Amino acid sequence: MDASTIDLCLSSFPWADFRSTKGAIKLHVGLDHSGLLPSFITVTDGKKTDIEVARTLKFPKGSIVACDRGYTDYQWYQQLTDNGVYFVTRLKSNAKYRITQRRQINRQQGLKSDQTIEFTGTQTRKRCAVPLRRVSYRDPLTGQHYIFLTNHFALSAKTIADIYQQRWQIELFFKWIKQNLKIKTFMGTSKNAVLTQIWITMCVYLVLAIIKFQSQLGNSMQQILRVLQLDLFEKRDLMALLRGDPPREPMVNPNQMLLI
Repeated sequence: MDASTIDLCLSSFPWADFRSTKGAIKLHVGLDHSGLLPSFITVTDGKKTDIEVARTLKFPKGSIVACDRGYTDYQWYQQLTDNGVYFVTRLKSNAKYRITQRRQINRQQGLKSDQTIEFTGTQTRKRCAVPLRRVSYRDPLTGQHYIFLTNHFALSAKTIADIYQQRWQIELFFKWIKQNLKIKTFMGTSKNAVLTQIWITMCVYLVLAIIKFQSQLGNSMQQILRVLQLDLFEKRDLMALLRGDPPREPMVNPNQMLLI
């Protein structure tokens, strides 16, 4: 789960107030890991924080929500835990806690520690009273050090790190729609025009995903999009078009040129 800010010119979009000289709206998306398709989307003004939207969502019991530190809210962590929903996020560097349990780790996997912690801050302890899991991990490829926070104790520590790594897929989703579906350039300046274009963009993305799944040809979504753009006004069989089959010769009526 993540959000992406779409910048707008304040003089052209005066309703999209964000900063004194800048306009923006924010696209909040929950990406389902199974198929990497949006399971929910909402559009808010640019000032709406990520966690404000997250508090309004109801996740199915047993879900695992991967999110960055922009969603840090200890009371929300408690709420998710009470509802049987798991989360994997990154622990803030200034968090105050004490270690209550240490588990063995496989250092060859890049793991540094796997601990059970309890928050010790006065306000933090009131908002989140449940024990949580702290996993320290160093990426062997980049050398970057991460400290993850989760309420899931059944999965291995390496799986927790892998779950957070998959959060990058939503960043790729935002990048793809902005580069390929022209979501940064709008045809109209009213709020309704902008929202309409965004929702059309999401519909196009889902249609492309359906075509990719049903064709089973190995074409990327970008390749499918390019083919459709080039042949938009051609009346062709879709699967034949994606396979690259040559167009059929049109059938000519032999009496068409006779003056009868």
